[in-house]
Amino acid sequence: METIDKAASSAHETIDKIASATTNAAESLSDKGRQLKNSEQQLLENCRGYVRDNPVTSLGIAVAAGFLLSRVMSGR
Repeated sequence: METIDKAASSAHETIDKIASATTNAAESLSDKGRQLKNSEQQLLENCRGYVRDNPVTSLGIAVAAGFLLSRVMSGR
């Protein structure tokens, strides 16, 4: 009976360690997800600000990018 108790205790400790590691990993992923979302929002706001401050340049960049993209996609 003592061997079974030791095995059960060892199994519980292992499960607790795995659960702790899983919780830490989930928290870390959640934090990284929040950081990524904040970075995305900041980048979008920076782009909006650039377009607002430089509308002609932004239009030129958009036209050039569209032209290049159409050339790449046409496959000529």
